[in-house]
Amino acid sequence: MNGFVDRILSVDPVLALVLVGLLVFAEDALFVGFVIPGETAAVLGGVVASRGHVELWVVVVLVVLAAIVGDTVGYEVGKHFGPRVLNMKVLEKRRGRLEQAQEFLRNRGGSAVFLGRFTAFFRAVMPALAGTSRMHYPRFLFFNAAGGLVWGTGFVLLGFLAGNSYDAVARTAGRDLTALVLGVAVVGLIIWRVRKARREARALTGSAPEADQ
Repeated sequence: MNGFVDRILSVDPVLALVLVGLLVFAEDALFVGFVIPGETAAVLGGVVASRGHVELWVVVVLVVLAAIVGDTVGYEVGKHFGPRVLNMKVLEKRRGRLEQAQEFLRNRGGSAVFLGRFTAFFRAVMPALAGTSRMHYPRFLFFNAAGGLVWGTGFVLLGFLAGNSYDAVARTAGRDLTALVLGVAVVGLIIWRVRKARREARALTGSAPEADQ
């Protein structure tokens, strides 16, 4: 991995940016995220900017747009080829995590699309799952764009500020964000379960007098 990253940083800055954009795009559109996490590519874009070869805002716009467009392609793939996507061999060993992502999407809806952007596995599969579930595209696009904007800007800035310490930043930030998002998902699931139980209890209480008559 480090050798691949170093080669990207050693090529012409314009070509490096093209590669960064393609990696961010392909992570969700083509499931490349299982090999190279998108945050690594975004951080690398920030490193390229920190060396003065390109403007920081150009890298931010590129990464954000690549993330949004990549998610949109992933959504369309899931919408038209859902069952085939879910049965891909690359997902066989990750079946448990895939079910977690599906449950997260069912419970949180658009919020899952936004939060999923900050966890490598969820980021790679959530757009396709949203398409498979037939989530309305305007709703998906809103949360997708919001997540892409926050995620892309944040990781590019991390790379810009870290400079040559990009490797440690990418690994640490990715790990910590994964733990944070999983924690939010667990809390959200618990709250949803509690509210569901309360609704069921109220429904039973409300129907009890009618049953006694």
